[in-house]
Amino acid sequence: MKKAFVIGSLLVLLTLTLGGSVSSKSTDSAATYEQLRLFTEVLSIVQNQYVDEVGPKDLIYNAIKGTLRGLDPHSSFLDPDSYREMQVETSGSFGGLGIEITLRDDVLTVVSPIEGTPAHKAGLQPGDRIVKIDGLVTKDMQLSDAVKRMRGKPGTKVTIGVVREGWTEAKDFDIVREQIRVQSVRQADVGGGIAYIKLRQFQEQSPSDMTAALERASKAGMKALILDLRNNPGGLLTAAVEITEDFVEDGKLVVYTEGRVRNQNMRFQAHARKAYANLPMVVLVNQGSASASEIVAGALQDWGRAIVVGTQTFGKGSVQTIIPLSDGSGLRLTTAKYFTPKGRSIHGKGITPDIVVEVPKPAADAKPPTPSLDPLEDLKKDVQFQRALDVVKAMRIIEQRPASTRAQVEAQPSPQPQKPRSENR
Repeated sequence: MKKAFVIGSLLVLLTLTLGGSVSSKSTDSAATYEQLRLFTEVLSIVQNQYVDEVGPKDLIYNAIKGTLRGLDPHSSFLDPDSYREMQVETSGSFGGLGIEITLRDDVLTVVSPIEGTPAHKAGLQPGDRIVKIDGLVTKDMQLSDAVKRMRGKPGTKVTIGVVREGWTEAKDFDIVREQIRVQSVRQADVGGGIAYIKLRQFQEQSPSDMTAALERASKAGMKALILDLRNNPGGLLTAAVEITEDFVEDGKLVVYTEGRVRNQNMRFQAHARKAYANLPMVVLVNQGSASASEIVAGALQDWGRAIVVGTQTFGKGSVQTIIPLSDGSGLRLTTAKYFTPKGRSIHGKGITPDIVVEVPKPAADAKPPTPSLDPLEDLKKDVQFQRALDVVKAMRIIEQRPASTRAQVEAQPSPQPQKPRSENR
């Protein structure tokens, strides 16, 4: 499998060298240099005539930030400090709140709080809109700036102003930062040969953690699986592909990306693993399932390998490439979109479950439930899980039928991988 370093909403580490590697028409170059002349003219005027003295680095950095902000919600400029902080996002250990955020309609929005973290325990929910951080209004704030403000030394407090659907006004959440050490996999045996695996994030160690969990479940007599991707905000694309490889046949397309530059057009296919390619399984998703979670759910759904249960996913399907710059800063630039094996674009749409199961909304002033020591007790109260359990039991009954009968029940055409398609740009 071709590997790429990808984080957050599918970020790819790339070193871009200017020169002969990128060609453009001379007319385009002339137009670009003409606009650069205007840009330097403005910089000179500001530097010489603005009421307060502004250093050249601040001017340039702010100009770059404005340029990236005008492209889309996910493209941004990372100063050297932010760039260094970005590099710890996939290590599974950092100081902060344990929350994945994005910009939706230019508003800072919660994708998902990570289970067991301060944000989760405080009661933040997918779809919450963050309007203030420590009293500072988040309007026009870059994602990287918001992340930087919410991270900090463990034990320190940050106040988050939140607007939620159904609330008449914003409410403040006082949250104490912790060292975030995310254990990506949690599992339980729910009986009857049915294993339950909760995947919290797609990190570097997630594929090996998943393999270990599957091996433990297999030794315990696993005959079917419920894979829980709810409130999983995503992570490494490579981790998503490797985990999907456990459940599909060798050579099956998992996901492909398509961008304007040729090297952003990549196809990721399953190779060799396929240890559980015939295991009956259900995948649980919700609004907090994003990015890499949607890749896994979409691939398994397209190939008929799993029934997807829950609610519509987040719809975070663009690829952000991290481009290091010479002074230690970097760009986070949207360079491609990803597509499921059937050619579905998830960006802005999400994955629609095969079986939709809504969760009753809690009262506006309800406190988040305290997790019990036994995870099975929590699952008994989980309406989406209970529906998934019913579905996977039915799948097991079909699996146990004679082969001739089972073939008639399961017969359905497999999706044919489509070639990457171009969109109007």
